Amino acid sequence: MSHKSASIEPRTSPSKSNIDPYGFALENFDAIGRWRTRGESNETIDASGLLPDGTAFEGPDEMRAALLKNPERFVGTVAEKLLTYALGRNLESFDMPAVRGIVREAAENNYRFSSLVFAIVQSTPFQMRMPQS
Repeated sequence: MSHKSASIEPRTSPSKSNIDPYGFALENFDAIGRWRTRGESNETIDASGLLPDGTAFEGPDEMRAALLKNPERFVGTVAEKLLTYALGRNLESFDMPAVRGIVREAAENNYRFSSLVFAIVQSTPFQMRMPQS
């Protein structure tokens, strides 16, 4: 294998935003939740990131504000993850109308977590799930 083939091409190398933009916003918190401005190697912490829609942010406050501009996108992702857990299987394309319905139900109650859970329990995929043997 040549040196060139072992190197990572710039166009295929992962960018910071592709790795975990939400995690970078919380980088100032250490393992036990204390705020810090410098990392373990005394480097300045870069808590900036780029959301999938292209919105740039710096730190947790700006990330929160960016997420609140489009709450249905964030709540939709949370609904997908919770429904996956509740069903004990990966979601399929035929589950997506239920996810959108869950998000609509939650929106009626200002996206309260309890309304999200209630909408999942009341959803057709959850009501029709098959017991695992």
